[in-house]
Amino acid sequence: MARGLTAERVRQDVDVVARAGLDLETFLAEAMDSLRRAVPWESACVATHDPGTHLLTSGRKYGALAGESEHDHEFALIEYGEVEATAFTELARTHTDAAGVHLVHGGQVERSPRMERFMVPRFGIGDEARVAFRDGRELWGAAALFRGSDDRPFDADEIDFLASLTGLFARGVRAGVLTRMADVVAPTPGPGPAVIIVGPDDRVTQMTPTAEQWLGELVDSPTHPDPVSPVAALIGSARRFARGEVTAPPRCRLRTAGGMWLVLQAGPLSSFRDRDGDVVITIEEARPPEIVALVVAAFGLTQRERDVTQLVLQGIDTKEIGRTLHLSAYTVQDHLKSVFDKAGVRSRRELIARVYFDQYVPRMGGELAPSGWFA
Repeated sequence: MARGLTAERVRQDVDVVARAGLDLETFLAEAMDSLRRAVPWESACVATHDPGTHLLTSGRKYGALAGESEHDHEFALIEYGEVEATAFTELARTHTDAAGVHLVHGGQVERSPRMERFMVPRFGIGDEARVAFRDGRELWGAAALFRGSDDRPFDADEIDFLASLTGLFARGVRAGVLTRMADVVAPTPGPGPAVIIVGPDDRVTQMTPTAEQWLGELVDSPTHPDPVSPVAALIGSARRFARGEVTAPPRCRLRTAGGMWLVLQAGPLSSFRDRDGDVVITIEEARPPEIVALVVAAFGLTQRERDVTQLVLQGIDTKEIGRTLHLSAYTVQDHLKSVFDKAGVRSRRELIARVYFDQYVPRMGGELAPSGWFA
């Protein structure tokens, strides 16, 4: 049970590393190691998500599952292609901070498709607990903790303790997103579109050379050991979109090993002749508006602070910001001071430089492609 002095010390430890400005790898490794003292686990998986779409952007494994990637594609298809009460997307939709499969399903873990068809037969898992990394309305990731078939299930006290950590984990992930903003090794993508075609069996059938190159950028990262698994969540979500279970085609923003931000989008293709059930996935370098929203969200700003920041990035002065938002100049200045503190800057100029980081600045003035973006 997660009670008493040990639980409080673990909560303090996670709080300290969440505020330390660590990179994602270091923060998650230290936080998960601390968490294990209060809520013992045999193995664990940690996913980061696009806070705007709740789609998978990276994954890490610890304990008995460390280095295991053979079945990542299958897992993502089930996790993001089906609806189950403890699925990551359902935790986000229902604003649930933590849940245990054994508790949610009244002791019948096989009622979870993920457990029945994947975790139990593949790995002999007996129970799973999940904690969402939620910061207000946004989901930055989640952790899944596993116990073996001979271990006791996660109890209600442990789930409550996990729920108490949701904001701390979100803070640490947000900070990790910001630590490498200027650490970019710009690749030279090949000519032509980056397109992947997926067949009815959910396997890639074709891809353009440029798409293969971008997937190669992902496979070089320790968070994406399988070059195809990063797109599996998009495939599963595209199937749900085709069935009418979600209203928008899936998309996510994720980062390559070299630090470049990409936008991946997926959608079902219409039937044509003997072809039916195909999915197309496109990969593009993220444009500034895509990443500005992500960076601003990572600062942890309030909605009003985001409004002020948006106008600052447009070059609007304090008086005009006040008129636009119906605020006094003093209130605008107070909001700006808070924004500067959270972003770690001292002026508007530094704020703009912090947001429009090195992914774009070195390419300003370069040749434009037919798409209107940098060639």
